[in-house]
Amino acid sequence: MAYQLNINWPEFLETYWQKKPVILKNALPDFIDPITPDELAGLAMEAEVDSRIVSQQNGEWQAWNGPFEQFDHLGETGWSLLAQAVNHWHAPSAELVRPFRVLPDWRLDDLMISFSVPGGGVGPHIDQYDVFIIQGMGSRRWRVGDKLPMKQFCPHPALLHVDPFEPIIDEDLAPGDILYIPPGFPHDGFTHETALNYSVGFRGPNGRDLISSFADYALENDLGGEHYSDPDLTCREHPGRVENYELDRVRNMMLDLINQPEDFVQWFGRFATTPRHELDIAPPEPAYQADEVVNALRSGEALTRLSGLRVLHIGEHFFVHSEALNTSDDNAADALCRYTTIGEQELGNGLNNPAFVAELTALVNQGYWFFGEEE
Repeated sequence: MAYQLNINWPEFLETYWQKKPVILKNALPDFIDPITPDELAGLAMEAEVDSRIVSQQNGEWQAWNGPFEQFDHLGETGWSLLAQAVNHWHAPSAELVRPFRVLPDWRLDDLMISFSVPGGGVGPHIDQYDVFIIQGMGSRRWRVGDKLPMKQFCPHPALLHVDPFEPIIDEDLAPGDILYIPPGFPHDGFTHETALNYSVGFRGPNGRDLISSFADYALENDLGGEHYSDPDLTCREHPGRVENYELDRVRNMMLDLINQPEDFVQWFGRFATTPRHELDIAPPEPAYQADEVVNALRSGEALTRLSGLRVLHIGEHFFVHSEALNTSDDNAADALCRYTTIGEQELGNGLNNPAFVAELTALVNQGYWFFGEEE
């Protein structure tokens, strides 16, 4: 089903985005859960799905990573099942992500779904990403503290908690309510009655990840091979001292490497379209011929983008799933980035371009786009 978000986006971005948490009451009116607890449990049994169970009994925390074989031993209180990137594996749940495309695709992380029994939760903690927590069935109480320096500790090797905090939000969520929490605000959810929660996360890279990824790109593409040089070297009194101008020269060598516009875009396009979680890629069998793709689109069929696939338009370049797309039709390629479902109208004259049709057919045969709706 299609979900309609009751959010004033300009007002939200100006007032709350990355600034302060807020509860958006009835933001998804008449909310219907897209998944059942049994379906979520089934996904958590699959090796390709990142899942975990967190439990707390008498103040003692435990955590286990999936895949899981059964859940009967867990009891009726004090535990939660969490599955990451459910939008990659469950089409009805993926519909929950679609209304958030007001925000940039490249910032979307994934849809995490949690099932929790009374008393269940993962404990007070801080996330370093923006999250919209949608309340499904059941009821949970959420407490959110202010963004202050806080001590973190590990009650279990797989869990990172914070000390108790004074809440600035302390409220029960009902189905269709959304709690938005920016990075750095401590929060804790406590389940009153068996509940499903859906967390749409938006993650920004940190400087360490950016530098590490760019260094890998530089090595793979043999960039930065020039050595430090100093033809203007003069005699000095103190040979054991690095002069400030030498330090500046080394720094500028590194900055010059990043400041190559073409290489920077090529690196970032690959970096930003690499998913953090596996995709449900299933290439068609048999493979499509180009004329079959064109005929299907001209007859009114549409291509659906694989859920979770990252497709971006950066400058004059296009990137799909960590690869540059060398396209012969920029307008049609832009449509691949803009729309998650494309047909003859969106692709325009691209269907009259045999080279672009060949490129599109190759993407379909890789399993990145497919005809029909996701099951």
